[in-house]
Amino acid sequence: RVMVSLPDLEERKFIIKIHAKGKPFVKDLNWERVARRTVGYSGADIENMLNEAAIAVAREAREEITSEDIEEAALKVKLGPSKKRLQDKLEKEMTAYHEMGHAIVAHVSPHADPVHRVSIISRGRALGFTLTPPEKDKLQTTQSELLDDIAVLLGGRTAEKQVYNELTAGASSDIQKATKIARAMVMDYGMSELGPINLHTDIDQSYDSLYGEYGKLSERLQEKVDSEIQKFIAEGQKRAESILKKYAKELKNLSEKLIELESIDGEEFERLMGMKKAKKA
Repeated sequence: RVMVSLPDLEERKFIIKIHAKGKPFVKDLNWERVARRTVGYSGADIENMLNEAAIAVAREAREEITSEDIEEAALKVKLGPSKKRLQDKLEKEMTAYHEMGHAIVAHVSPHADPVHRVSIISRGRALGFTLTPPEKDKLQTTQSELLDDIAVLLGGRTAEKQVYNELTAGASSDIQKATKIARAMVMDYGMSELGPINLHTDIDQSYDSLYGEYGKLSERLQEKVDSEIQKFIAEGQKRAESILKKYAKELKNLSEKLIELESIDGEEFERLMGMKKAKKA
């Protein structure tokens, strides 16, 4: 696997300073906040973000780039341009409940990252999105964080089922990501009951007890791997269901607010839900 090194906070500040030169920003722009907003962005992403913000301002014949311009440019770089798609009333409602399901599970889960924005404005192939970027650069991820990530990913699907007793195909990407995390927990990180065993196929041929035909897991071991993956997914599903049942009133109220506004930023979301508890050590 190729590991891509992304710039840390100080490196991002330096990159932002370079690509901000010659661009007309408002005087009171919070550059520290911009730098923290770009956790997980490459140098090219940051350059594209600031260029997109400048292009948008020039297109609208405005003189200065604001924090809102940078936020829109950041969303465009990561998620694609916003699209006005025709949605009927039910489809719009279900999208709002789906996204708010993600947001509420993230907000309540102690090891999940805070909600930055929830939206039912379509971008790319998605009808809506919930952003929960890390608050800071992370060099390590814990089992508790991964379990909460799975629950958050399944929160949208869970909200659909809870409110409409129906499921949509919109959760396919969430399911794929949740399964990928669960599989890595079992096969890469040794976090399942199978223990700290390398379960990938690029190992020495001498491991006959684990592997049948070289390059393949034995049928018996593959069944165990699948079972452990299913356990993590089931646990995440159970967590999401428990949270959304407890916060059913908030799910309804905030989804209705999202339908009205189409996009809610992290500060407004926390005002409506209450401050997120600090992560447990």
